[in-house]
Amino acid sequence: MTSLNAGVVGTRLVIALFVQRLIASMLGASGVAIIGQLQSLTQLMTSVTSVGMFNGVVKYVAEFKEDKEQLQKLFSTTFVFTTTVCLLSSISFLFFSGQISEYLFDSTKYAYIIKIMAVVLPFISMQRIFNGVINGLSEYKKFAKIELSAYLVSSAMTVIFLFQFNLDGVLLSLAITPIIKLLALLFIFYKTLREYVQFKQLKFKLFMHKELLAFTVMSFFSTVLLSFVEIDIRSMITDKITQDDAGIWTGMTNISKNYMVFSNAIFTLYVLPKFASIYNRTDFFKELVSIYKTLLPLFGIGMILIYIFRNYVIMLIYPDFYEMAPLFKWQLIGDFVRLASIVLSYQFVAKRMVKSFIITELLSLGLFYGFAYYLTDIYGVEGVVMAHMFRTLIYIIVVFILILVYFKRQDKQRTTA
Repeated sequence: MTSLNAGVVGTRLVIALFVQRLIASMLGASGVAIIGQLQSLTQLMTSVTSVGMFNGVVKYVAEFKEDKEQLQKLFSTTFVFTTTVCLLSSISFLFFSGQISEYLFDSTKYAYIIKIMAVVLPFISMQRIFNGVINGLSEYKKFAKIELSAYLVSSAMTVIFLFQFNLDGVLLSLAITPIIKLLALLFIFYKTLREYVQFKQLKFKLFMHKELLAFTVMSFFSTVLLSFVEIDIRSMITDKITQDDAGIWTGMTNISKNYMVFSNAIFTLYVLPKFASIYNRTDFFKELVSIYKTLLPLFGIGMILIYIFRNYVIMLIYPDFYEMAPLFKWQLIGDFVRLASIVLSYQFVAKRMVKSFIITELLSLGLFYGFAYYLTDIYGVEGVVMAHMFRTLIYIIVVFILILVYFKRQDKQRTTA
């Protein structure tokens, strides 16, 4: 799975480098900052419109894939939640497009993009939920095909729209990309999807609302709040320094997301289903060590190489963004620790440890937000990536302690039973 994923991500990286270089060259740092705001909004709405149930779908599809009755209850409940939230979200985007545009871009100029997104929101929801089914079934090869084909088409569209319509074209491309992703998913995965999701038998009933709402709450405290924090920090950098500096930080996070993409599929396709099936401390830490031995050396070597050749990376992807060079060391250290901590924290999701998840996510986001505001006054834009590193170091320690406490409680319960 790692080898297959590496091929897909490697191809995506090459395309991403080309597209990001074009955007940076033609639109500059301020354009990158504006695009970053829409990307954060899309990330936020991906979680909101799927009601944060992606990990829940992954978990229960993995558990119930042989039980069609339970699967129908799962998808019926998901259908009720997503339909309701998509309808409310689309109406809100249509009626408050001007206000949302003002909040994101300090201008109502892009209100039309928000209205387009209002129409696209149901596609975002369906694509996210169906992706959860793929991950739950651990369909690695189909997932790779879907990811690659959708990325190729959306990247080509972004380039064409960039040359045709400049910044507006890139924003428009980002807004409608979820439709392309859904079409690619249905084209490759439709037969398998029909086997597990009996669309005609879906009922407008909440069979598993308690189980799935736990994942909704967890998603709110991770993806939704994170997106708001990113949007606010980007606005803060613009206000305290310049919009170009906000673009420099966005460029740094884009580079980070490019190499972190490699790990994302492994978390949902392998780590989550695996942790969901482990119920004792020994097996958990044995699996954890195995994952760390596979992933951390690869990422460590890759990150060291990125740091050594950081000036060439900047020249290749973001020409003239030389202020980005000092940010690399903080971002890379933070991302390495973050990778290790995310693997650990998937135990919270696998075992529906809602309180532990919320506590650690609030701690992580609160530290990032607080450190960023404080350190930006002292170190400028470099303070934001320093904040990222400091919060990941504290986060992994707290997560590790909470998991140890969880297994101690489990051992006590077995002993008393």
